[in-house]
Amino acid sequence: MTMPSRRVMALLAFLVVATVTFLTIRPLSGPTPATGSASGGAAGSGGRGQPKDTGVPDVRLDLLQREDGAFQNPVRNPFRFERRTTPGRPTGPPRPRQRVAEVPPEPVGPPPVPPPPPIPLRYIGFLQPQNGPGRIAVLSDGRGNVIDGKEGDVIDGRYRLLRIGNDSADLIYLDGRGRQTIRLSGQ
Repeated sequence: MTMPSRRVMALLAFLVVATVTFLTIRPLSGPTPATGSASGGAAGSGGRGQPKDTGVPDVRLDLLQREDGAFQNPVRNPFRFERRTTPGRPTGPPRPRQRVAEVPPEPVGPPPVPPPPPIPLRYIGFLQPQNGPGRIAVLSDGRGNVIDGKEGDVIDGRYRLLRIGNDSADLIYLDGRGRQTIRLSGQ
């Protein structure tokens, strides 16, 4: 077979499938309002004066009309804040309220001591002398001053250097509060 004859055969097969599909679906959908039923005028209506049976139920508008006393005006106002009264609640003399003994508040002592401010030093690194024992920490105060010290030394007159590690240094205030670990910043 040549190429044009294959195309013709494929086109014919498509047309046959489309026609069969159209004819099988068309009767399921029923008659359209524009075309009507072919046998609807002669067999279904029974004459000219009778209305056609369209399959749509009649709308009974009289059921949609409400009676005047069927609904009451609402009593609730969503814009007023008051207790809602319910019918059937016993109404009698109000009961006296029980007094709750007021407990005096516990005396509060002075406010807790705030934590000390953070230590404003930066850990730049450490020096390891070849012939000397221990490490020497190199710290900066952020204003261009470089401070160095060994473990146990007093730094800047306010802090004590507790420990020198590879990536951090531990400092504490001289009065023993506010221990802080300062991480290696590299600058």
